[in-house]
Amino acid sequence: MNSNQSNKRRIVILGAGESGTGAAILAKDKGFDVFVSDYGQIASKYRQILDDEQIAWEDGRHTLDRILAADEVIKSPGIADTTPVMKAVLSKNIPVISEIEFAARFTNSKMVCITGSNGKTTTTLLTYHILCDAGLDVGLAGNVGKSLALQVARDPHEYYVIELSSFQLDNMYDFKANIAVILNITPDHLDRYDYKMQNYINAKFRILRNMTTEDAFIYWKDDPVVAEQLKKISTDAQRLPFSGNDEESCAAYIDAENEMIINTPGTSMSMPRADLALNGIHNLYNSMAAGISACLLNIHKEDIRKSLGDFAGVEHRLEAAGNIDGVTWINDSKATNVNSCWYALDSMTKPTVLILGGKDKGNDYSEILPLVLEKVKAIVAMGKDNDKIIDFFKNEVPEIRDTHSLADAVAACRSIAGKGDAVLLSPCCASFDLFKSYEDRGRQFKDAVNALKEESQHAK
Repeated sequence: MNSNQSNKRRIVILGAGESGTGAAILAKDKGFDVFVSDYGQIASKYRQILDDEQIAWEDGRHTLDRILAADEVIKSPGIADTTPVMKAVLSKNIPVISEIEFAARFTNSKMVCITGSNGKTTTTLLTYHILCDAGLDVGLAGNVGKSLALQVARDPHEYYVIELSSFQLDNMYDFKANIAVILNITPDHLDRYDYKMQNYINAKFRILRNMTTEDAFIYWKDDPVVAEQLKKISTDAQRLPFSGNDEESCAAYIDAENEMIINTPGTSMSMPRADLALNGIHNLYNSMAAGISACLLNIHKEDIRKSLGDFAGVEHRLEAAGNIDGVTWINDSKATNVNSCWYALDSMTKPTVLILGGKDKGNDYSEILPLVLEKVKAIVAMGKDNDKIIDFFKNEVPEIRDTHSLADAVAACRSIAGKGDAVLLSPCCASFDLFKSYEDRGRQFKDAVNALKEESQHAK
């Protein structure tokens, strides 16, 4: 993968967040002529880094003359091809790649890559946790951790665990995973894929590009979309499926004694399901995928068991936010699609007030309707435009409220929920109508719950 490029080649980077700034530093270190352009405002910490590195940048605009002089463009995953700047770049046939693709040109490290519509952050962090605890020299990159390009440039590692979104995979061509994981595929981001599910599926399966017989493909055997796609494509990678059923043909499964069994070419191990740190069926699959990956990397089974048993979980994913006057508040802000909300509702054991809403991505709420009918006593819609949610659920739940701010949504939940109930923020939607990100939404929710808790304590 190592490459010696002429220092006259011009790299233009669109977007100056974590990935864009990292790509700029790597490009500079490799002798490219680098220019960074961000249509929004660049965060102060990234401005400072670019200035310290003496890398040319602009924000608040895209100067096309400077951008279209590029030999290659590295694009932030959040920028759609339908934006004016991308239309201009593509019309000039300038190659467009992702930061991950660029970084991989300059490293021969082992890559453990994880994608899926749901669970990929948990699985990525769990895999990283196992590898770190086992003493491997490992970096965390992609949608979590630090920019892969920055690490390759300034803090290289022998292994990388990388969470990959479909948007990143769209602009990856020569990159090769040593271990590729597809957890599941359910409708998500269809607004970026012409509302065609197959386009989104194709993007996810780009994770298998360039894999050889030396590499491993880990996947959930019972996912109908994955199973159907595997009939259409071929891969040289060895296939290691996992299943929640007692299926000895799988690399991981649950046996009749409720033991998680993992069988890989080099390692066989078992662990009581009850000893796993993460609860719920979706987290069982996440643990299986991480466990198979660790076995393939020859980590001792005792170390794998310990790490699978003491992992602390992920912020904004079914995260306990507090208990106020007998009402449990749960932050699942990371549920930005319908299937992710399905998993959250499936895990609920109390009558639930459900907060839905945000930027709709082509959602079909019929998937969660049976669980809503079974478990939800009220829906609080929180967003700039809640008409679709209200129209769908207005005759399905005893009560539905229309709110347009977090404060109003939390107040509505407070008035509806009684002792023994739960309030679940699991919005099914992106956050960008009212918040900067799902993390911002989750933190604001937790802050609001903490304020309620203090208010309740003072009233006693």
